[in-house]
Amino acid sequence: MIIARNIHKSYGNLEVLKGVDLHIKKAEVVSIVGESGAGKSTLLQILGTLDGSSNPKGFETEITIDGQSFINMNDRELSRFRNENIGFVFQYHQLLPEFSALENVLLPTRISGKNEKESLQKAYQLFEELNIIDRIHHKPNQMSGGEAQRTAVARALINSPKIIYADEPTGNLDSKNADDLHQLFFDLRDRYKQTFVIVTHNPKLAEITDRKLVMKDGLIL
Repeated sequence: MIIARNIHKSYGNLEVLKGVDLHIKKAEVVSIVGESGAGKSTLLQILGTLDGSSNPKGFETEITIDGQSFINMNDRELSRFRNENIGFVFQYHQLLPEFSALENVLLPTRISGKNEKESLQKAYQLFEELNIIDRIHHKPNQMSGGEAQRTAVARALINSPKIIYADEPTGNLDSKNADDLHQLFFDLRDRYKQTFVIVTHNPKLAEITDRKLVMKDGLIL
């Protein structure tokens, strides 16, 4: 599903990523762990098209998702590719406070111009499956942290992406809601053959994923 080679990233003289290679299979749930500053979130942003790599002279970076490279896409092409292929779940749900849960979830479909009726059907299905159908018309400040994060998961899934990147998705949840969300990732993998790459400091989550990648000093060990 994901093939990446020679990912470098520097900010001035600070070299954050030093030539990362990785290969993620379809329907894998993979965790990326390591100390703060190891480059985990930077790697996730580059894999998710939110940031670009820094290519030192003589190094060529390659990143493909399901066989398609996005390295040389322009901003408009990247936006479309991201919308169609990638879902994101962040530590803080990043829901728009003025919109209801349903409106937040439908945003990616409206950006991509998908059929409204079909998108509504998919959204209601996701709210049912994620056990938050009774919160569908609530705004984020009317939901618990766990409910808001499940809404964010529904938003990530609404366009049927090839991969979901999650950056500390349970870092702001209590242990019960964190455990529930962990199980949800595996349920979604089994149901939809969904691929997950998860940056986490949660050792419990890291140990139950299919593979755990350990980062240190800008490299995967």
